[in-house]
Amino acid sequence: MSSLRRHGYWFCLLLLVAGLIAAPPVQTARTRVADGFDQPVGKPDADGYYKSRGFRARYHMGEDWNGDGGGNTDKGKPVYATANGYVVLARDMRMGWGNLVIIRHAYIEEGQIKFADSVYAHLDQIMVKENAQVVRGQQVGTIGTAHGLYPAHLHFEIRKNLNIGFNQRGFPRDLTCYYIPSAFISTRRKLPGGGRSTMIPINTFSVEARSASSSEDQPKSLLKDKPKPEGTKPFRVNRFDDLFSAP
Repeated sequence: MSSLRRHGYWFCLLLLVAGLIAAPPVQTARTRVADGFDQPVGKPDADGYYKSRGFRARYHMGEDWNGDGGGNTDKGKPVYATANGYVVLARDMRMGWGNLVIIRHAYIEEGQIKFADSVYAHLDQIMVKENAQVVRGQQVGTIGTAHGLYPAHLHFEIRKNLNIGFNQRGFPRDLTCYYIPSAFISTRRKLPGGGRSTMIPINTFSVEARSASSSEDQPKSLLKDKPKPEGTKPFRVNRFDDLFSAP
């Protein structure tokens, strides 16, 4: 009996070691801690823009921003990073996305480091590169039409789930994975941690799959420029000892 136990012990130990060898290490990068969040157009408060379409669970996972002039008058206008962060994706994903930028943010809340992704879709031009740091208010691109698929606007998301990337299929399309962007920003305009940096997880999603979908996958004929309304789970928890002075 004792021999069986010894063999079982060594067998389990070998399985554990094999699992540790096979498991890929978590990849990380350093980025500046976000000291606050701003709107991505008409910085910092979306001056000259209106929200033509809001967040709607299961149907629309972000907000659409249009210039006050309507139509395509906002095509080519600047789009800005909502906060300090690290570019985890910046390329033409075609399909419903068009030119797409995703920025990963680290911010301090309730004494802990939390993470979020901001998403900038349908861009006419991309003005940042992957694996680069950006600062709050830095121009990351220009408003576009997803190669003519939609009237010009910015589709903007803020996500809790860092694994979504450009393929939303397979993830709950609700507040377990997403934030309501304007509500998130309005309660985090000024945050502690300015001048510091920390490590963030990267490569948490694939960029190779071609079956991606966006929350705006609809025929162009169904999309119309909307009239202006009247009136215009974290990946890992860090502590303060994970923070460094930003370069």
